[in-house]
Amino acid sequence: MADIPSLCVFDLETTGVNTDEDRIVTCFIGRVMRDGTVNGSYSWLLNPGIPIPEGASAIHGITDEVAQRDGVDPATAIAEMLTVLRRSIDGGRPIVAYNASFDLSMLNAEARRYGLAPIEDFGPVLDPYVIDKAVDRYRKGKRTLVATAEYYGVLLEGAHDAEADAVATGRVAWALLAKTEETDLYTLHDRQVGWAREQAESFQSYLRKSKGDDLIVIDGAWPIRAGADRAAAAPMLATPAI
Repeated sequence: MADIPSLCVFDLETTGVNTDEDRIVTCFIGRVMRDGTVNGSYSWLLNPGIPIPEGASAIHGITDEVAQRDGVDPATAIAEMLTVLRRSIDGGRPIVAYNASFDLSMLNAEARRYGLAPIEDFGPVLDPYVIDKAVDRYRKGKRTLVATAEYYGVLLEGAHDAEADAVATGRVAWALLAKTEETDLYTLHDRQVGWAREQAESFQSYLRKSKGDDLIVIDGAWPIRAGADRAAAAPMLATPAI
C-alpha cells in the first residue's frame, strides 16, 4: 500500500436503496491523493427515466424537474462510468466507496438494464464503512459517512452530494489505511469480504430479535451483493447514508 499514489473514489446518489429497481441520479468518480487533494474528476447528472421519490430528493436535492431538464441519457452516462472505472482498475488504482456493495451493485444493475457489460471484478476495493466497523468495533455512535468523517477529522461539506461524499470517503480511507496493520491491498480486500459477512450476520440477528421476525435476511455479500431481490437488505443499505 505504500506505493499507491492515489485512490479512485466513487459515489452515487439514487432514486432509492433497492439496487435492482432504483436508478442512478448523480455520480462522481475522481482521484484522491495521499495528501487529500483531488486530481482528476468526472461527474454526471442523469435523467433516471423514473420518478424520483420526494424522500430521495429531500436527501440529495435533485428533483424530477431538475433531472428531466438537465439530466443526460442514462445509457450513455452508465457506459462512461464503466469506462472510467475500468481505466482505474486496469491501472491498479483501488476503487473506494462508502458501503461499496450498494454503489457497485447499483452500477452493475444499471449496466445490465441498458445492455452493457457489468464489471465482474473491481480489483481491490476499499470500503471505509466496513473497515472502520472492523478495526474500531466497539466505538459508540453512528457509522454514517458524516459521523465517520468527523471522527477521523475529515471535513465533509454538503453531505449527500456525490462529489462531496466521494472525496470525504477517499480522505477517510487514507486515514484508515494509516491505521490498519495490513500492508497488502488484496489481503485487505479479502478480509473485508469476511468482515462484511460477519457485520451483516450480526445486524440480521439484531433485526430478527428486535422485530421478532426470523424471516429477515441481510445480504452480506461484498463488494457485489448476491441475489436478485435486495429489498430485504434495505435497512442496512440505508444506514450509512443518513
